[in-house]
Order: sequence, then C-alpha cells, then structure tokens
Amino acid sequence: MKGRFPGKRLLVLLAPAGLVLSLSLAAYAAGGGEHGGDAKAQWIDFGWRVLNFSVLAAFLWWLSAKKIKEFFTGRHNDIKAALEQAEAAKREAEEKYKEYTAKLEKATDEIDGIVEMIKAQGLAEKEKIIEDAKKAAVKIEEDTKARMEQEFKAASNALRAEAVQLSVRMAEELLKRSITKEDHENMVRDYLDKVVIKH
Repeated sequence: MKGRFPGKRLLVLLAPAGLVLSLSLAAYAAGGGEHGGDAKAQWIDFGWRVLNFSVLAAFLWWLSAKKIKEFFTGRHNDIKAALEQAEAAKREAEEKYKEYTAKLEKATDEIDGIVEMIKAQGLAEKEKIIEDAKKAAVKIEEDTKARMEQEFKAASNALRAEAVQLSVRMAEELLKRSITKEDHENMVRDYLDKVVIKH
C-alpha cells in the first residue's frame, strides 16, 4: 500500500476537476451551440486543460504526500517530545521545590533549635552571673567588715597610744608643776643612797 496513491485522496483531488468539467459541459449545452464549432473547440480545450491540471495536481500530491505526511508527523512528534520534556521539567521543578521546601523547613527547625539553645544558655549564664554577683557581694561585705574591724582596732590602738602619750605629758606637766627644786634634790639623793647602798 505504501508508495501507491490512495483512492480516497485521488477522489478528493479529481472531484473538483470533474465538477468544473461537468459545469463547463452543462454551460456549453445550455448555450445551444450558438457560436458553432469554435465554442465547442474552446470547451474541449478547456476540458483538456482542467484534466491536465487535475492530473498534474494529483501527481504533485502523490510526490509530496509522503514528505507532507513526514513533515506533519515529525512536527507532531516534535511537539509531543517538547510537551514530554516540558512535563518532565515540570515534575523535576516540583521535586526540586519539594526538596528545597523540606531543606528550608529543616533549616528553620535547626535555627529555632539554636535560638532556643542560645536562650537556655543565656538564662543559665544569667543565673551564673547573678550567683557570682551574690557571692562577690557577700565576699565584699565580709572583706569590708574585716577591714572595718582592722581599722577600728588600729584606730583604738592609735587612740590608746595617743591617750598614753597625753597621760605621760600631763603627768610630766603635773610633776613639773607640783615638784619643787628641793623635792627634786631629795629624790635624787634618795635614789643615789639606794643605789650606793645596794652596790
């Protein structure tokens, strides 16, 4: 069958040619042959031309039918392949979208986990800082009390020493005021007598 001119296609091509020929003959017959043999010859010539044209059109169709069919078949296949590629690209894009969406959700969850961990570490660090501050405050208070006690003792000792010195001065002043020259000589004599007697 392949390579032969199909009957349906030939019928489709010859039908218009036959119609034109039939109409031409009908017009000639309706004219009653007024123009004589000259008109008859023109119609016969016209008929042959229509027949030649029909045969030529059928022959061209027969030559190009395969290529036309291949062209449209190839075009159909190209469109089909393009649609399949587009569908495959769409599926791949959807898969990539799902993959990236999953990765994004995972990254978001990881970020949320890191934020929570940082918050927890921040709270723990805050508690540690507060605890260290309390310990430092207690130590400072204890150190301050110890220093105050040391300062108080030092001040008390200084006051005592000053009081002793002041007492000695006052005693000297009192002695200087109350002891006369004769009392002084008597004291020296008594001292010398005691020292000489003992030695």
